[in-house]
This record gives sequence, C-alpha cells and structure tokens, in this order.
Amino acid sequence: MATPVVLVTGALTGIGRATALAFAQEGARLVVSGRRDDAGQALVKELRALGGEAEFIRADVRQDDDARNLVDKTVARFGRLDIAINNAGTEGKPGPVTQQTAESYADTFDTNVLGTLLSLKHELRVMQGQGSGSIVNISSTYGHEGARGASVYAASKHAVEGLTKSAALEAAGSGVRVNAVAPGPTDTGMLNRFTGTVERKAGLAATVPLGRIGTPEELAHAILFVASDKASFLTGQIVTVDGGKTAG
Repeated sequence: MATPVVLVTGALTGIGRATALAFAQEGARLVVSGRRDDAGQALVKELRALGGEAEFIRADVRQDDDARNLVDKTVARFGRLDIAINNAGTEGKPGPVTQQTAESYADTFDTNVLGTLLSLKHELRVMQGQGSGSIVNISSTYGHEGARGASVYAASKHAVEGLTKSAALEAAGSGVRVNAVAPGPTDTGMLNRFTGTVERKAGLAATVPLGRIGTPEELAHAILFVASDKASFLTGQIVTVDGGKTAG
C-alpha cells in the first residue's frame, strides 16, 4: 500500500502525535483528530512540511455523531480509509479504589472505552464495505495487569483489549484486521501526570528491564508495523511494547 489513508485519533500529543509524524514520513495521507483546533492546525503544518497530505478534523470520540462525522469526512476527503489508530485516551483520576466515584469512572470509561467503541463502529462500517483495512487500538500494559492507584484506568484498558479481540473476530471474514498495541511506561505528558514527581518517574523507569522509559517514537514504530501489510496475518492480538516490564 504505497499511500494509505490513515486516521489518528488523540493525535495532538504523546504517542498519537509521534504516530502521525511517523506515518507522514512514510508518505501516508493523514487525517488527525483531537479537541483543540489550534494544536490540530499546528500539527497539520508539521505533517505537510514532511511532504504528506494532511487534514485536521475536530472531534470528540465520546460522541457518536462526532465519530461518524470524523470517519465520513475522512472518506469524503481521501476516498477511502485504510488504517485507523484509536489513540484518544485519558489516565482519569489516579488513586485507590476507595477514592473513586461514579464521575471518575464515567470520565475515564467514556473516553477510553466508549470512544474506542464508537470509533471502531464507524471505521469498521467503511472498512468492511471496502473489504480491507487495519485498525490499531491503543491499550496499556495495565490492560492485562492490575495496578495500584490506577484501578479505573486499568479496568478501562482491559475493556479496550476485550473490544479489540471481539471486533477482530467479527471483522476477520471481511479482510479487516483489528489489533492493539499496549505501551509500557512511555515518556509522555500522561506519564508525567500519573507519576507526579521526577523521583516517582525514575522509580518506574528502574522497574523496566531495559532500564529506561520508552519514547513516543519507539511506540509509533511498533504501531506502524502492526498497522501495515507487513503484519498481514496478525489480528485480534495485543502487542505489548514495554521494555520487558511484563516479561517476568
């Protein structure tokens, strides 16, 4: 696929941004999405400077109409949708289970689970009609592990992995692949918010067998591979990219 049409949600920061830039360097035609117009337009300028075609479409993936509009506008602009990266997410409100509320649950699950579900729903509608496509959801190592102080976030990412596997089974007969990439500790704003201090961040890095935190660019390279035709026999899988943190 020489010039795939790629949609990246949650593209304005962190792993989503790095992934969009990596696709642009590969010559993809891109639609990037998020909720901040100024940051979106600035990113589009960077993507176009790399030689790629790129558009920003503002969308809140928690809203069904926004998710539908995002996919439909992508197809209207480029004629098809080959790859979708569902990266929009939030760490929610860290803290023990005893401090969680219905509101903290809803805030986290609406973005991480409902947002992924609605994105999948509309991406699959188009891709199954085409008879081809590749979707990569972004999970976390906490999508298959427990985590002190991150119960609701971990639960939401467990749900993303369940959605991924179920959607992959439903879509397999139509030639569409659905996978997830599960990052370990990665140097993003979300990690900084979650750890809170330089010392806690360093402590987390020390638990990684490779001895460091990953970069957004390293995660982007893994996402590009999973999304690409080079991974054509891969579907329904959770690809963990964590420096060995969950190996033992």
